[in-house]
Amino acid sequence: MYGWIWRKLPLGLPGKLIGSVLLAAATVALLWFVVFPWAEPLLPFDDVQVTQDSGVPGDGGGLTEPSERPSEEEIPYSTESNNAPPPTPSR
Repeated sequence: MYGWIWRKLPLGLPGKLIGSVLLAAATVALLWFVVFPWAEPLLPFDDVQVTQDSGVPGDGGGLTEPSERPSEEEIPYSTESNNAPPPTPSR
């Protein structure tokens, strides 16, 4: 395909180089001003759902006093490794 475009561009090597730059710029402009604005509402980047109550225990939605923060003993996972503990069987 690119070889066909290169052969169809007129005016020798300078014309082919200028034509290639113009085709690339036209493609970028078409994507930037037409395709991306059309596709933006379809993409989930702005679909943020933040609520007042975060649902995290101990998080009152604002800053907490140092005495209210959980201590290191309360962290249910290892901060030293990425190995998760085995799941406990449910009966």
